[in-house]
Amino acid sequence: MSDYELTFGRGQQALENGESADAIRLFRKVLEAAPQHVEAQFLLAEALVDNGQLNDAVTVLEGLIAADPGHLDAQFLLGDTFFELGRSDEACRIYRAIAENAPDEIDAFISLGLVHFHNDQFDQAEQCYQQALQKEPDSVFALNSLGDLCFAQGRYDEAKDCYVKASKIDPDDPQGYFNLAEFHYDNGDLNEAGRLCREAIRCASEFAFAYLTLGNICLDQDLTQEAVQSFQQFLRLEKSPTSAAIREEVSALLEGLTNELS
Repeated sequence: MSDYELTFGRGQQALENGESADAIRLFRKVLEAAPQHVEAQFLLAEALVDNGQLNDAVTVLEGLIAADPGHLDAQFLLGDTFFELGRSDEACRIYRAIAENAPDEIDAFISLGLVHFHNDQFDQAEQCYQQALQKEPDSVFALNSLGDLCFAQGRYDEAKDCYVKASKIDPDDPQGYFNLAEFHYDNGDLNEAGRLCREAIRCASEFAFAYLTLGNICLDQDLTQEAVQSFQQFLRLEKSPTSAAIREEVSALLEGLTNELS
């Protein structure tokens, strides 16, 4: 095994361990020795995204796709990165291209719908979700996304039906439980909301926003110590640049709660 292959393996391990800065360094070292190493380019882009270096990730992904136009994972990641950067038109362009060239990739329709939803273009979003569900009626991703859309429009019974169906289709998917937790939390059923948050965390122990909602639920129930622990977990796990304002709010709240307990 060559030196750069060993370095590539170390980079993969670093990325899996959440050590994005080390992963970036290692994958760049691989690419110095093997500039056309497609998987190293893609994993470098993933590490850059994880490290908040979104514009650098775009540069890497655009170069990778130019050399390998059929790399669907790179196309999806580029669309997602554009979306996270707030470059909605470019994200839509990428997702539409995937949908046109690979119509069985229903995640492209759903991702396009998410951009429309984010921009309050609800009719277009629903059309995308329904297109996905026509192709794959049991798509948990599409059902949860449609549920979010229905909830935003005040179509609460339809939203709940989507979330419940998604959870039944895939009992190990955390998103369905989390969506139902948010639904019950907004309707004042704190006990059920807390139970569902814990179910989401059982399915995915690093589901950051489940800890955030659980912290708020515990706070409403005067379970201050449990709220503190949940907020600490949220801050440990959630590092996305787009969550900076939320992290700042939670940090300030956590400081106040910690002082209250001491």
